[in-house]
Amino acid sequence: MVKTTYSTRKIKSGAKVKVTAKYINPANGKVVTSGTVRLQAFRKGKWVNQTSKKLGSSGSVALSMAPKTSGYLRAVYAGSSKFSSLAGGKTYISVVPNGNKIINEAKKHVGSLYKFGAAGPSRFDCSGYTMYVYRKTIGKKLPHKANSQQNYGKSVAKGNKQIGDLIVFRNGSYGYHAGIYAGSGYMYDSPHTGARVSKRKMIGSNYVVRRLA
Repeated sequence: MVKTTYSTRKIKSGAKVKVTAKYINPANGKVVTSGTVRLQAFRKGKWVNQTSKKLGSSGSVALSMAPKTSGYLRAVYAGSSKFSSLAGGKTYISVVPNGNKIINEAKKHVGSLYKFGAAGPSRFDCSGYTMYVYRKTIGKKLPHKANSQQNYGKSVAKGNKQIGDLIVFRNGSYGYHAGIYAGSGYMYDSPHTGARVSKRKMIGSNYVVRRLA
């Protein structure tokens, strides 16, 4: 049998979760000291190996990984000449986007003047601003057009939006303006000609939320 423990079940994006698995021979209650254990993640309908280690004299092994998305993990004993393979129970790990990193970069450009077609580092239009911030903080490349940006990242319900999420305002289904959610109904954006990057109240209810981190 297998006993599996997890250091946490909720982590910030980029952080690691540690999984400790201990294998016991049910026939005599002694620990299993030989064989390989694999840490697997359930991705796109199948279990995918992430890392592996050999069991030691204690019968336990510590494995770790930094999952990029929320999902199930499990430890699997690969089997040996004495014992059959055995999978431990699956555990759901929730990965929380690290919006603070995005917001901190967004704040740095408050006061930058709007300029149509500009994408930083000192002047921006709306999609040029979001494009610059996400590329600088998380390496995400977005197109220089609000309508196209609404197709990137993961779709998130309005009620579940978090700081650092991309907000694209729409006329019908056409995305005409982009900003970065700052929490409590506010956003950072580069509004229009003659204005500057600022934190301000969100401008309407017809918008989509995309999670990029």
